[in-house]
Amino acid sequence: MTDDPLQIGLLFCGVLIVLVALGVRVYLAAAGVGLFGLVTMIGYDAGLQLAGTIPHSKTVSYSLSVLPVFILIGFLAFHAGFTRTLFEAARRWVGWMPGGLAVASVFASAGFAAVSGASTATAAVFARIAIPEMLDSGYDRRLAAGVIAASGTLATLIPPSALLVIYAVIVEESVGRLLLAGFIPGILSALLYGALIVLMCLRRPELGQPVKGYTWGERMSALPGTFPVFAVVLIIFSAIYFGWATPTEAGAIGAFVVFVFALANGMRWHGLSRSILETAKLTVMIFALIWGVLLFVRFLGFAGIPSAFADAIAGLDVPRIWILLAILAGYAILGAFVDAIGLLILTLPVVYPAVMALGYDPIWFGIIVVKMAELCLVTPPIGLNCFVVNGARPDIPLQDVFRGVGPFFVADAATIGLLIAFPEFVLWLPSQVMS
Repeated sequence: MTDDPLQIGLLFCGVLIVLVALGVRVYLAAAGVGLFGLVTMIGYDAGLQLAGTIPHSKTVSYSLSVLPVFILIGFLAFHAGFTRTLFEAARRWVGWMPGGLAVASVFASAGFAAVSGASTATAAVFARIAIPEMLDSGYDRRLAAGVIAASGTLATLIPPSALLVIYAVIVEESVGRLLLAGFIPGILSALLYGALIVLMCLRRPELGQPVKGYTWGERMSALPGTFPVFAVVLIIFSAIYFGWATPTEAGAIGAFVVFVFALANGMRWHGLSRSILETAKLTVMIFALIWGVLLFVRFLGFAGIPSAFADAIAGLDVPRIWILLAILAGYAILGAFVDAIGLLILTLPVVYPAVMALGYDPIWFGIIVVKMAELCLVTPPIGLNCFVVNGARPDIPLQDVFRGVGPFFVADAATIGLLIAFPEFVLWLPSQVMS
């Protein structure tokens, strides 16, 4: 075996790609390759000692403590039944539009994303709530399934977002500023999804007819049920924006508020215990992924791959926008085979230094790369959100779910284009944060 650290690093990167392609779990493949790589680079004893300290030293980070409370907020809201009230309110207010139930699904998903932070949970919830309503109203099943799978991805941008927290921890950026930065792009994505649905249904009315007949009184009566969700959003957003609390403290307050509203809404011990158990399961899964991949990341550092890649990218004699587009194309391709969290943890240690060498803003790039990671959730063959929708509705073939998601790639491409052309969409809110 060669003694050149860079060549060793590239060799082990190839091994990792092969293992992931063979279906080995990302955290297991990354941990195994990272451990073996560290032993190869610095010796058996030193490698094992370093590997043994990484899980504790990295996951005691205060920034990561925000993840469990954000996840708990989403599960409490779900088991308290707030998701159904969100959909009913959206149905009454925007159902009159062409494809109104699909548009209502987008806005209700955006509302749940603002208390959830988990895209698969959002997709699973509304696959059970919204799809039956759309099918009963004669909606095209591809549109019904596709809009739910695509809308679930809004949870990756609209705070609280687990992906934004993970990005912040990896690149050592402010969690609060990143969460604020995701707010406007997340709302923009939801609006573009809604506009796309309206245009599709205007062109082909058979895809989805409007739902009419609701009076203003019925619309107003649906609003009180959405108050818990908007209250939590307002609390978290205001606390971070005005600096009243850290993201973790704001999340803890938000979780308590949802808990109080859930009890008032009739939640009993069964729902509370389910919320806590599901929060623990998802948190452990995310932390296991972080532990495994950080072993591999530490190995990459010893091999010198991040700095070598950054130097190579910065030395290219081409406009930086073309380099950025090439990197984003790489994310789009890799995202078809790796889940969103794994994609960020595996690529950022190498890509982030290169992008910073090009002079891009780290907060702005975080939103762009997380938006690209959304594509992993709906891109075949992995497309986790599509599998979730299919699992909740096995009567809708998986290929129909993937075909239904297709048009929403247009809206996502438009969103990414707008964020690249107008960075202010991302940077304005974080720039307003009070010190």
